[in-house]
Amino acid sequence: MTVHAPRLQGRDRRNRKSAPVPEDPIAERATRPPPSRLDARVRRVVATRRIFPVLVLITLSLALLAGFVATLVDKEDFPSLEIGVWWAIVTLATVGYGDVVPTTTWGRVVGSATIIVGVTFLSFLTAIVTSLFISTEQEQKAAEEAKVRAASEAETRALIAASEAETRALIAASEAETRALFLRLDERLAAIDARLDRSP
Repeated sequence: MTVHAPRLQGRDRRNRKSAPVPEDPIAERATRPPPSRLDARVRRVVATRRIFPVLVLITLSLALLAGFVATLVDKEDFPSLEIGVWWAIVTLATVGYGDVVPTTTWGRVVGSATIIVGVTFLSFLTAIVTSLFISTEQEQKAAEEAKVRAASEAETRALIAASEAETRALIAASEAETRALFLRLDERLAAIDARLDRSP
């Protein structure tokens, strides 16, 4: 005979779902593949809070590259490298002052690509830096929690050892006191026997 469990309705069915298992950051770290050199460097930069110089360097590199390409493609609107780099910085930062504007087709193509790269770069940059800051803080917090856990385990072991030693000392004292009571009882019994033997 087969017994079927009652079918759960609505809210009861939703409450029956298993609770999410808490993540163990230490175990999760052990199963991750080793980070690449670039990832390790980026994490080190974020962990030491020296991200600003790296961001400035990347932005200036992109600006120099875009300014150089704009100068090569559109000599009319970008007669010098300085003007091209100025336009690239303003465009990458999505400010767009409008003092220098490409008018040729290839200049607009470079401008469009620069705008897309600038917006994408800033978006990804914000997301990556934020996630790296968060993950770095989580790893530091997990390490601190592991230290606290290890310290509390050591304290617990020390307390248990002290408690066991105290219990052994109490048992030993109790046994000694019990032996002394038995010895006194034996002496009294011997004294009572001696009195009984003397009485006629």
